[in-house]
Amino acid sequence: MAQLLDRISIDPAVCGGRPCIKGTRIWVSLVLDLLAGGMSEAELRAEYPQLTRDDVLAAIAYGAEAARERMIPLPVEPAM
Repeated sequence: MAQLLDRISIDPAVCGGRPCIKGTRIWVSLVLDLLAGGMSEAELRAEYPQLTRDDVLAAIAYGAEAARERMIPLPVEPAM
């Protein structure tokens, strides 16, 4: 996991400090949004050819780490 996270960059001078794939201006959140919206990895990499498979995995790993650190409020559904 640490090797993947090394592919993420947070630099206040790049994209306002948003987490990006290192060496690009592609936000981690963009990668995750597109994947969550149903875009396949192949489609994502065709749209952004500078991304590698490891870059995509790094974005997912970053999202997993962020989820461990912070809870996102969601509506509570009653148990059935």
